[in-house]
Amino acid sequence: MAYLSKTYPGRTHDKRICDAEQYAFPHLAELAQDTGFQGHRPDDVIIYQPKKKPRRGTLEIDDLFINSVIASVRMTVENILCGVKRCRILKDVFRNHLDGFADTAIEIACALHNLRVRHRYPALHFDLRQLAT
Repeated sequence: MAYLSKTYPGRTHDKRICDAEQYAFPHLAELAQDTGFQGHRPDDVIIYQPKKKPRRGTLEIDDLFINSVIASVRMTVENILCGVKRCRILKDVFRNHLDGFADTAIEIACALHNLRVRHRYPALHFDLRQLAT
């Protein structure tokens, strides 16, 4: 399930947006969240969140392994966000103050990213021996 919330002005923290939007998740949905959502626990949801290292302590080996698996998934998410932010309108100072225009800009950027990914073709493979004959 994918969800795109409306845009919020300034430096609004993701957890505050999540609390304001009051997301509803299906029963036993899997939710991968980063450490910025510490304490956010929706009902009937399986949460995958990396463990923080305790102060002046170390993590157990199994926690380190789980954190590395979660980090590899998170890397995919960050690459997607980087692909969406190819549209400079999202990175630069947004000077258009029309109602809903910021939401439209992010929706178009996401649609362009999805179009780019959907139409990405692998490199063509050919046999040089067949071309010589």
